Amino acid sequence: MTPMPTATLVARDWAEIQERMLVPLYEAVYDRLEVGPGDRLLGLDCGAGLPLLLAAGRGAVATGVETDPARRALARERLLEVLAAPPTAPPANRPYDALLAFSPDPAALAAALPAVRRGGAVVLADWGPAERCTVPSVLGGGPAPRDLDALVEGAGLWPDGSGRVFCPFGYADVDSAVRGLLSTRLYDGAADPALAEKELAEALHPYERPDGAVWLPNIFRYVIARVA
Repeated sequence: MTPMPTATLVARDWAEIQERMLVPLYEAVYDRLEVGPGDRLLGLDCGAGLPLLLAAGRGAVATGVETDPARRALARERLLEVLAAPPTAPPANRPYDALLAFSPDPAALAAALPAVRRGGAVVLADWGPAERCTVPSVLGGGPAPRDLDALVEGAGLWPDGSGRVFCPFGYADVDSAVRGLLSTRLYDGAADPALAEKELAEALHPYERPDGAVWLPNIFRYVIARVA
């Protein structure tokens, strides 16, 4: 049997281990927007499609954008519509009601905004305060949180509320935690990936519970804005 490519293995770790950690964030946002039947959603950086599945479960029509080919392939296995790049115009003259950017990139956000109807919601989310987030503050996972309010202002949107959501990252053991965290791509810049994996495993030991499980508390912040 041909070994599975590394990128595919990492994408599967995201889909099978890590993606579910953000379900509280997705659900809180959908509750806030009252997502329901007939709503049209566009999700940027949608991973293997779990946020789309949750929206579809509420009756919404959800389309995703994912640049990683391996993650995009897994999302399509779930019979989801996932694009390689955001649309720059309303699809078939039916603009989206909401744009979800849980890991907002300014360029991708700007490209997608024309596809959202006037008055439509734009949701941005990122890590919360450093002292409330284990992963970026203790484990050194990625850059500082983005200034979501500045992104809203820079995109010409008008703010319409915000919130914080508790998203603990819980794993069965250290090995699962390392695989899940590496699948986030927060550690892709390491000069020596093997050393980074070893150091990450060591950093996780203080968060092990007596049964071997790993528990990493985190807070995420989201903001809701509207297209003028």
